[in-house]
Amino acid sequence: MKGLYLVEPAVGLYSFSCFLIFPLMQQFVYRRLWEDITNTTYPESDNVTRCMKNSSSNETSHHEEVQKHASLLSLYSDLFSAIPSFVVTILLVAYSDRGGRKIAIIMPVIGTLLYISGLLAISFFKLNIYLIIGCSIVSSLFGGFGTFLGGCFAYVADISKNEHQKTLRLAGVDMILGVLAGVASLSTGYFLKAAGFNWPFITSLIGLLLLLLYAIFVLEETVEKVPPDSSSLDTPPQDSPIKQMFYGIYHVFARRDCRSKTILIMLLVAFTFFAFADIGGVSLITLYELNEPLCWTGIMIGYGSALGTMVFLTSFFGVMAFSYCKVPQTIIALMGISSFTIGMIIVSFSKTTEMIFLARIPMFLAAMPFPILRSMMSKIVSRAEQGALFACISCSESITNTVSIAAFNGIYAATVAWYSGFIFLLSAGLCIIPSILIGILIVMRVDFSSKDIHVPIDEQGLFQDQTDNREVIN
Repeated sequence: MKGLYLVEPAVGLYSFSCFLIFPLMQQFVYRRLWEDITNTTYPESDNVTRCMKNSSSNETSHHEEVQKHASLLSLYSDLFSAIPSFVVTILLVAYSDRGGRKIAIIMPVIGTLLYISGLLAISFFKLNIYLIIGCSIVSSLFGGFGTFLGGCFAYVADISKNEHQKTLRLAGVDMILGVLAGVASLSTGYFLKAAGFNWPFITSLIGLLLLLLYAIFVLEETVEKVPPDSSSLDTPPQDSPIKQMFYGIYHVFARRDCRSKTILIMLLVAFTFFAFADIGGVSLITLYELNEPLCWTGIMIGYGSALGTMVFLTSFFGVMAFSYCKVPQTIIALMGISSFTIGMIIVSFSKTTEMIFLARIPMFLAAMPFPILRSMMSKIVSRAEQGALFACISCSESITNTVSIAAFNGIYAATVAWYSGFIFLLSAGLCIIPSILIGILIVMRVDFSSKDIHVPIDEQGLFQDQTDNREVIN
């Protein structure tokens, strides 16, 4: 049976399966820790202001203690899984230039399957909540969310016929990611109320199994695998696959001239700092909503998460509209960063449900920088180096995801007692760095709509014309 060159269904299934669980995780940890620390059942209520009606100093202290333990548990889980995930991400996505893109897509799915299976066991058998750390470590041995997205973005770069199509398809992947995440988040609260934690875990497992079958049997490979013993005049001696992977990543930067290398590094640093601020700040919104004075229920958190993830849909249409109007990509990226910064500032001062929802409105373009920055970096390197480039980006995302969540959870645990919104002000402040870097590119008058931005490597380069070794589907 002939396969399909459509990676978008895989992104949709993975997004839905993961984001059905992500909003539940903090609630699951919060409730279990509440029961362990207070020796009482978690106070259930359909009223979103449940903890404001009968608030006491003792209950307030319980909330603060549970908040600290929940954020520290997340901190430990992320720290212990950081190094394995980092190593696997850079190896798998870089290896996809030779071994095929599907391996970078399939392995993280297997790891997520094991992770959610562990969560189901912890929930069903009432096991120790700190076993979540062990589940995270096992899952990280197969890569993570960054590994999966790195493989998908490299796949999209392979099948895109031109730079404009590449930009829109990268934005489309982000849009699908957000829309399905929103649908999953919206259903989370009702799912939790009707069936508890076990059935959402089971539903997520079913989605991941369907994704695994699609990736193995339906999704077509875009890269012809190179035999281990193959060699040619265009490639270096086949010392080892790992050595060749690091050669590829090294030459992404080494084979550029000084100007192109500087631009690529500036874009990568801007991407990393914005991801650091975005991931760290957004990851704590649910915990912030569970705390006083908001004290949201699972259903309200589902509404909030769904509205928050809808920024991917609005950002996609923003990228499409601004690209059609030929707005420079640097300006589009700056608009997205400004959108996120304003939203985080409003969240930091939000003490009512209405304000939290209103804070989402200025953030509707906050996801635009991600596909735009990826597209700009992709234009600088050659077609055969896309896997190595996205390995660097995915590696950066994996490190940023781990470090930002760990750092922000640690800071939140230290500041929640005196000002719980401080962490969002910090997130907004960090956006100054990518804004300055992109501003410098504007001053340098770098035109990413021009083909001149692409600087091919010399004819003796490692990745020069590898059509004898690899078939890239146009």
